[in-house]
Amino acid sequence: MNDGFKDLKGRIRKLEEQLVARGHVDVDFAQAVSRVRRAVRHGDRSREPSPELRGLLERAETLARKST
Repeated sequence: MNDGFKDLKGRIRKLEEQLVARGHVDVDFAQAVSRVRRAVRHGDRSREPSPELRGLLERAETLARKST
Protein backbone atom coordinates (compact mmCIF):
# COMPACT_ATOMS: atom_id res chain seq x y z
CA MET A 1 0.00 0.00 0.00
CA ASN A 2 1.41 3.37 -0.94
CA ASP A 3 1.35 6.52 1.20
CA GLY A 4 -1.63 7.99 -0.67
CA PHE A 5 -3.81 5.02 0.20
CA LYS A 6 -2.46 4.93 3.74
CA ASP A 7 -3.59 8.54 4.25
CA LEU A 8 -6.93 7.81 2.61
CA LYS A 9 -7.57 4.79 4.87
CA GLY A 10 -6.82 6.92 7.95
CA ARG A 11 -9.32 9.53 6.84
CA ILE A 12 -11.93 6.83 6.22
CA ARG A 13 -11.37 5.43 9.73
CA LYS A 14 -12.11 8.87 11.19
CA LEU A 15 -15.32 9.08 9.17
CA GLU A 16 -16.35 5.62 10.35
CA GLU A 17 -15.73 6.67 13.97
CA GLN A 18 -17.95 9.72 13.46
CA LEU A 19 -20.64 7.55 11.89
CA VAL A 20 -20.67 5.17 14.86
CA ALA A 21 -20.64 8.05 17.35
CA ARG A 22 -23.74 9.55 15.69
CA GLY A 23 -25.60 6.26 15.81
CA HIS A 24 -26.02 5.88 12.03
CA VAL A 25 -28.91 8.39 11.95
CA ASP A 26 -27.63 10.51 9.03
CA VAL A 27 -28.51 8.38 6.01
CA ASP A 28 -26.71 10.55 3.44
CA PHE A 29 -23.51 10.48 5.46
CA ALA A 30 -23.76 6.70 6.03
CA GLN A 31 -24.25 6.12 2.30
CA ALA A 32 -21.30 8.35 1.41
CA VAL A 33 -19.03 6.43 3.80
CA SER A 34 -20.28 3.15 2.34
CA ARG A 35 -19.49 4.33 -1.21
CA VAL A 36 -15.95 5.24 -0.18
CA ARG A 37 -15.42 1.85 1.49
CA ARG A 38 -16.57 0.00 -1.64
CA ALA A 39 -14.40 2.13 -3.91
CA VAL A 40 -11.34 1.46 -1.74
CA ARG A 41 -11.96 -2.29 -1.87
CA HIS A 42 -11.95 -2.17 -5.67
CA GLY A 43 -9.12 0.36 -6.01
CA ASP A 44 -5.51 -0.34 -6.92
CA ARG A 45 -3.58 0.12 -3.69
CA SER A 46 -0.23 0.15 -5.47
CA ARG A 47 -1.04 3.48 -7.14
CA GLU A 48 -2.21 6.85 -5.96
CA PRO A 49 -5.96 7.01 -5.26
CA SER A 50 -8.00 7.94 -8.32
CA PRO A 51 -9.69 11.34 -8.63
CA GLU A 52 -13.06 9.57 -8.35
CA LEU A 53 -12.05 7.95 -5.08
CA ARG A 54 -10.78 11.24 -3.71
CA GLY A 55 -14.04 12.88 -4.77
CA LEU A 56 -16.08 10.29 -2.89
CA LEU A 57 -13.96 10.80 0.21
CA GLU A 58 -14.25 14.59 0.02
CA ARG A 59 -18.04 14.32 -0.33
CA ALA A 60 -18.23 12.12 2.78
CA GLU A 61 -16.01 14.56 4.69
CA THR A 62 -18.21 17.48 3.59
CA LEU A 63 -21.31 15.66 4.85
CA ALA A 64 -19.50 14.93 8.13
CA ARG A 65 -18.76 18.65 8.61
CA LYS A 66 -22.33 19.68 7.77
CA SER A 67 -23.79 17.32 10.35
CA THR A 68 -21.66 18.50 13.28
